Amino acid sequence: MLRRMENHKREFIEFLVRCDVLRFGDFTTKSGRKTPYFINAGRFRTGAQLDRLTRFYAQAITDKLGDRFDVLFGPAYKGIPLASATAVALHREHGRDVGYCFNRKEAKDHGEGGILVGHDLRDGDRVLFIEDVTTAGTSIRETLPVLRAAAKVELAGLVVAVDRLERGTTELNGLTEISEHYGMPTFAIATIDEIIAHLREHSVDGRMLLDDATYRRVLDYRKQHAGTR
Repeated sequence: MLRRMENHKREFIEFLVRCDVLRFGDFTTKSGRKTPYFINAGRFRTGAQLDRLTRFYAQAITDKLGDRFDVLFGPAYKGIPLASATAVALHREHGRDVGYCFNRKEAKDHGEGGILVGHDLRDGDRVLFIEDVTTAGTSIRETLPVLRAAAKVELAGLVVAVDRLERGTTELNGLTEISEHYGMPTFAIATIDEIIAHLREHSVDGRMLLDDATYRRVLDYRKQHAGTR
């Protein structure tokens, strides 16, 4: 049973709906799974939406980690605006001025060169990964060698917008698997269970997103692909 949901999570869930980021229907995930719902952070497309989204990230980060990190790292491409705008939100809303950086897909061979942009990583920097949604941790596996080639960084954690609570490469929930493999905390602004619990009971601007048929499809999908904590 879900504990009573915090106000900011309810606001975040309805924000996803209003921005058309959360959709119900027939979709295929990056991993090839057929899913009755999809979260497309690429649908955030205005300054106001990005501002509000990253305030949710900043709140979740502050609640979970406090000041136990130094740098936000956003894997290219979707992580780039998340890292930069969340750094702004952390400064404006929480008085924390942290570094941020991101990677290029291809190393730059002119000017200052290199593959990392932004904060110059130093030995001992505690790096927090920020992404939209992840299950298998592919971007971490791909970019961690790049970070460690730049400096002896420490892993402060991974934050995502939504935890789909699905199996990763083992029977474990993807975020739990990443946490255990890399020895760092992983957390989300909201989980899919929190999302469906809220939308089953509440309309958004007069719309009920989860009718009986859609609700059953989501529950069946969750039962089929759920990972253990």
